Amino acid sequence: MNTRNRILVPAALLVALLTVAGCAKKKPLPPPPPPPAVVAPAPTAQITATPTLVTAGDQVQLSWRTTDATSISIDGIGDVPSTGVKTVTPASSTSYHIVARGEGGTAEATARVTVNAPPAVVVPVKTMSAEEEFRANVQDIFYDYDAAEIRADSQATLSRDASYLVSHPSVRLVIGGYCDERGSNEYNIGLGQNRADAAKNALVTAGVAASRIRVVSYGKEKPFCSESTEECWQQNRRAGFSLDQ
Repeated sequence: MNTRNRILVPAALLVALLTVAGCAKKKPLPPPPPPPAVVAPAPTAQITATPTLVTAGDQVQLSWRTTDATSISIDGIGDVPSTGVKTVTPASSTSYHIVARGEGGTAEATARVTVNAPPAVVVPVKTMSAEEEFRANVQDIFYDYDAAEIRADSQATLSRDASYLVSHPSVRLVIGGYCDERGSNEYNIGLGQNRADAAKNALVTAGVAASRIRVVSYGKEKPFCSESTEECWQQNRRAGFSLDQ
C-alpha cells in the first residue's frame, strides 16, 4: 500500500499540473492602431485691384488667386475660377470681397477701390454786351399805314420794354420813328416823329423817366426792307429802340 501510494501521488500531481497548464490560454494580440486621419489643406485667397484710386468712369483690373478651394465667389461678380483677371468699372467706392471654400475650411480677402466723383464741368458763361442785352429785352413796335396810334398788339411789347427799362435805370435809349417809302420826305419825317413820340409817351406812362429817352425821326430814309410789298412796308412802319451811347 505504501509503495502504491508513493507511485500514485506523483502521478496525480502530474495530472493536476497538466490540467492547470492546459487551462491557461494565451492572451490575444491588441488590434493595430488606426491610420492617421487625412486633414484637408486649408484654402487660401488673395485679391488685388489696380489702381485702387480712380475717377468715376475709369476702369480697374481685379486679379485673384486661390488654392485648395472648390467654390470661389466675388461679391458683386459671382462665381469665379480659382485664378483670374477681370476689368470692372465701379461707379462708386467698392470693396471687392472674395470667398474661397473647400474641405479644409474657408478663406477670404478684400480689395478696396476708392472712386472719386468726376470733376465738375465748368460751362463758360457768355457775357452779353450791353447792346446784346438791350436787344434781347427791348423790342420794336409797328404801326398801321399812315398812322401813329399804338396798336393793340404793340401794347404787350411796350409793357415788356418798360419793365426792363424800369429795372435798369441807368439805360438810356433812342426811339427812332420810321415810315415806308410811300409819301413825300417831308410828310414822312413828320409821321416818323409822331410815331417816336407816341412810343415815348407810352414808356413814360409805364414809369420810364422821360429824361432817359431821346426821339428822332428818320422818315423813309433808313428802311429795314427795300422791296415794294406790303410785308416789306410793314417792317418799315415802326418805332425802333436802340441804346443811347
